[in-house]
Amino acid sequence: MTERYVRDLQEVDETQVAAVGGKGAHLGGLSRIEGIRVPDGFCVTTDAFRRIVAQAPSLGDRLDQLSRLNPDDREAIGTLSAEIRRTIEGISIPDDLAAAITGALARLGEQAACAVRSSATAEDLPTASFAGQQDTYLNVMGPTAVLQHISRCWASLFTERAVTYRRRNGIDDRTVQMAVVVQRMVFPQAAGILFTADPVTGNRKVATVDAGFGLGEALVSGLVNPDVFKVRDGEVVAKTIAAKQRAVHALPAGGTREVAVDPRRQEQPALTDAQAVRLVALGRRIEAHFGRPQDIEWCLADDGFQIVQSRPITTLFPVPESGDQENHVYVSVGHGQMMTDPMKPLGFSMWQLTAMVPMHEAGGRLFVDVTRRLVSPASRAGLLDVMGRGDPLIRDALETVLDRADFVPSLPDAPPGGPQSGGPPARGASDPIETDPAIVTELIERSQASIAALRRDIGTKTGPALFDFLLAAFEEHKRVLGDPLSLQAIMAGMEATWWLNDKLQEWLGEKNAADTLTLSAPGNVTSQMGLELMDVADVIRPRPEVVAFLQGVEDEGFLDELATLAGGTEARDAIADYLDRYGMRCVGEIDITRPRWCERPTTLVPVILDNVRNFEPGAAERRFEQGRQKARQKEQDVLSRLRALPDGDRKADEAKRMIDRVRTFIGYREYPKYGIISRYFVYKQALLAEAERLVQTGVLPEKEDIFYLTFQELHGVARSNQVDCGLIQRRKDAFRSYHALTPPRVLTSEGEALTGAYRRDDMPPGALIGLPVSAGTVEGRARVILDMSEAALTAGDILVTAFTDPSWSPLFVGIAGLVTEVGGQMTHGAVIAREYGLPAVVGVEQATRLIRDGQRIRVHGTDGYVEILS
Repeated sequence: MTERYVRDLQEVDETQVAAVGGKGAHLGGLSRIEGIRVPDGFCVTTDAFRRIVAQAPSLGDRLDQLSRLNPDDREAIGTLSAEIRRTIEGISIPDDLAAAITGALARLGEQAACAVRSSATAEDLPTASFAGQQDTYLNVMGPTAVLQHISRCWASLFTERAVTYRRRNGIDDRTVQMAVVVQRMVFPQAAGILFTADPVTGNRKVATVDAGFGLGEALVSGLVNPDVFKVRDGEVVAKTIAAKQRAVHALPAGGTREVAVDPRRQEQPALTDAQAVRLVALGRRIEAHFGRPQDIEWCLADDGFQIVQSRPITTLFPVPESGDQENHVYVSVGHGQMMTDPMKPLGFSMWQLTAMVPMHEAGGRLFVDVTRRLVSPASRAGLLDVMGRGDPLIRDALETVLDRADFVPSLPDAPPGGPQSGGPPARGASDPIETDPAIVTELIERSQASIAALRRDIGTKTGPALFDFLLAAFEEHKRVLGDPLSLQAIMAGMEATWWLNDKLQEWLGEKNAADTLTLSAPGNVTSQMGLELMDVADVIRPRPEVVAFLQGVEDEGFLDELATLAGGTEARDAIADYLDRYGMRCVGEIDITRPRWCERPTTLVPVILDNVRNFEPGAAERRFEQGRQKARQKEQDVLSRLRALPDGDRKADEAKRMIDRVRTFIGYREYPKYGIISRYFVYKQALLAEAERLVQTGVLPEKEDIFYLTFQELHGVARSNQVDCGLIQRRKDAFRSYHALTPPRVLTSEGEALTGAYRRDDMPPGALIGLPVSAGTVEGRARVILDMSEAALTAGDILVTAFTDPSWSPLFVGIAGLVTEVGGQMTHGAVIAREYGLPAVVGVEQATRLIRDGQRIRVHGTDGYVEILS
């Protein structure tokens, strides 16, 4: 029986998490690495924990109660988890289990000082470290005290913080078991933490050592500031020596206490440079063993390092696979596409297959490798210019990398027509075209014909033939996307906007004049989408029974129920017509796996109800006309002021040409994305029909499991009629973990994550700096909204959110201003804000955390900053 309850550390490794928990399994693995010393010890297994829990039948009921509590109800969680801990600590350890533990203790030396440490089965995982969630007891002496502290460790599985952490990571309390590690106590001169990658920048080549005197608890608990050593390539490249006034030491009779450090020693380093370098070399060995960067707790005793814990660093953003040892610089696709959430494997693989440049996945996000564009001075200047116009923070991050001249080599310019890797299309796309609205009409007709042919031809395809058809469809998709005329039309609108802003500031001293000149530009499918939802509200507003019904809607089948109400048929038809035109859209729409509006129409109900409440009948048409008049008045004003200048007629004529050009082409800027997403919905419906076939034939457990396979993997499943369910589960776990990661704007192959900075010193104190994208100043109540379906806006509110793709534009009609964390001059939110005349500032880092819902704020859309007023 004893073998089930106790295992020596040397007997276990990383494969035995279920028996000895994450900490025990890692310590066992560490003890097997050549040259790594781990203090002797043993694990009390999860079998022992299960036996203890089985002695208290009431625990099952309490765990059921716990699972039903809201994760935010801290008071209830605190009360119930305290009851569970008291129950576990009150259970006496059976004699045979106690004998097994004391027998193992005798091998360490019965009166040896020990560390007794919790080791849960859900900790030190690659996706969630659970650092500090359960308890550790140091310098425990004698069998009675060790047994008592083992009980405390078992109970610490249910501290309030551990329960809340598991809930936030989607882990069921009933599935987690607790083992306990008992080790011989080390009495160190110095101790601390080693990160084998820089935890702040993410750089995998730079290790960081935190060191202090005495036991490591002084650092972990924040009692003292540590000495910090940065080590790269076997040498200390930076260090900070702190004044270490306190230390934690072991007491002769057991336990620990805080002591003052002799003033003469306080500013002495806890480690020499040579020791820090030696420690990092051990860390690199541990990192190689576990295959990922590690957070390592170490002790220095008698000039030898002992390792007391190693866990993966879970906060680092992963690095794209390059397949070589060269330096690479990657730019985030999500920041350009207004979608920084993680994508599921089917989503990112479909985007890769339909994109115009190669893209690399990491952390569920996509990146473009721009290294080759940065190497050549000519292409570098063009890339920085385009990136800077789109998102100045990306430009700044790239310049930060370039400032370190050793990371990206500078080579002679490539010969004309050479290959290009990443970045925007070649310059030929912006060759001038006539200012002719018929060009836009023709492009839209071409796109619609291509999508109609796709719908017609895909209908009969199934099995492997469907995938062959789709691969050909993706080539047509890219052909339409890369149509030179389409690219010229997009560039014509953008370049005319830039020209107007630059020249009118130079000639008239006016910032962002083009913002007013683009109000209610014709043919913008995204702004039409917002206005047409106001027309839907006009149909619903005079029908009180329908309004009352919609206020209580929760079920996605509500459209069918509408027909039973007075006036419900007209309301249903209005919503259905809207979904026919725009139902393929949704938040995060570049990920094909996201539920579309026509799949989840309840998303639109709060927005429709806001429009019913906030607007009068006919508001959409009036708003569009008011914008048109303002733009026309602005044009007349600008031209008359220009004519009054020296050489004024020439300036006015040039400006008039550019204004006509902006109004002809800027609306089309939104159409290609609409075309892409229309195609995506056709692809998705076909793939879900295929998934249904795979479920019917017993190949797949659930239809939406296909979202966790790449397109290529799904193609393989259709051919073989076999699927790896374990792979799908691992992908689900990984996807969940990716939500905790913040994707950087720029990432290097060394893992350094760069977000960039605004180099501006003309801002008022406390201002949140961003990018001005739509002129004007507005004051109002901030509504911090991360999920469009939870919007409840009133007139005059300012929308604050992480990012806005086209699906957010129906909200724009009811707000007074816009603040986002991500965005650029020509991203969708900026274009629509200008069309609707909303002051807007985008690219405000951490706006949704720094601005609280309900605060009064002032948005300076001309100068690019936000003030918090209350």
